[in-house]
Amino acid sequence: MGSSGGGALALYAVVFLLVTLGGVDGWRPWASNFNTTGAANVSAVGHEYGVSKKYEGSSEFVHMRYHNGPVFTSNITVHTIWYGNWNPNDKRIIKDFLLSISDGSKSKSPSVNEWWKTIQLYTDQTGANISRNVIVGPQINDRYSHGKVLTRLSIQAVIKSAVTALRHPLPIDPKNGLYLLLTSSDVVVQDFCRAVCGFHYFTFPSIVGYTLPYAWVGHSGTQCPEVCAYPFAVPSYMTGFKAFKSPNNNVGVDGMISVIAHELAELSSNPLVNAWYAGQDPSAPTEIADLCEGIYGTGGGGSYTGQVLQDKTGASFNLNGLRRRYLVQWIWNPILNACFGPNALDQ
Repeated sequence: MGSSGGGALALYAVVFLLVTLGGVDGWRPWASNFNTTGAANVSAVGHEYGVSKKYEGSSEFVHMRYHNGPVFTSNITVHTIWYGNWNPNDKRIIKDFLLSISDGSKSKSPSVNEWWKTIQLYTDQTGANISRNVIVGPQINDRYSHGKVLTRLSIQAVIKSAVTALRHPLPIDPKNGLYLLLTSSDVVVQDFCRAVCGFHYFTFPSIVGYTLPYAWVGHSGTQCPEVCAYPFAVPSYMTGFKAFKSPNNNVGVDGMISVIAHELAELSSNPLVNAWYAGQDPSAPTEIADLCEGIYGTGGGGSYTGQVLQDKTGASFNLNGLRRRYLVQWIWNPILNACFGPNALDQ
């Protein structure tokens, strides 16, 4: 076969992989069932109400395994791509959350930093833990360089534009960099709202020039708050369930925060889709945040978030940051074999 045919075949292979594997994490903010082929069926196992006030969803059927791939054991630098038209206050809320991950002394318990300690329990093949240091690195604003409708393929093109920009390009850091692409509320993304609220994967050298772990999360404030900003908005079929008041009075962005947290947890522990996950199929892994969807506190599961805190205005939260409060889902603890997080009942 000639070189042109080989190039076309290679491009086809890349496109096929991206379509089928281009988002290993189709995340929704409430709990879902998992089959028992190496993962878990949480609803079948049940939650250990009353047995422990520290964690939920303990299950002997969950087999979270390490598949020898790399995890982020060195300082983690988050490079944010603000795609579209972003309100400065929306950006501040998200940036404050990212800055709060590494802070261990200035935030009141339960804190974002305490939440990250569960993620730190995961190790690489040398026994080194995921880094405690999450740094907010250089960012870039992208005013619709690829239009207001993005596919999974064009998301990688946006990242390429960010690292090859003529002015202030993002650093190319495949070892320690996490690339966080956030789309504003007026940007339509393939499968957004219908199937996913965010996903993570890695870029292909044939498209971007480098293999860079990245995550995308969409702003659901106007498109589908009842899907991707739950529990700050509630689907109409959930009769009798009252939406929570968001801690930063911003339903869309407060909904994004937990999705961002979910993706960062999984990107740190499974950046190349060959590290930590349950199940036998790397194209559809059950990762460390998937097992705890919808669980934000003690007693969580199904459509019940678990016990969380409320501030004096009635807004719900479970974590304190440097300057703000957040509601973020728990993470699967590999030692307890259960979902775990800073607990409202401990306060």
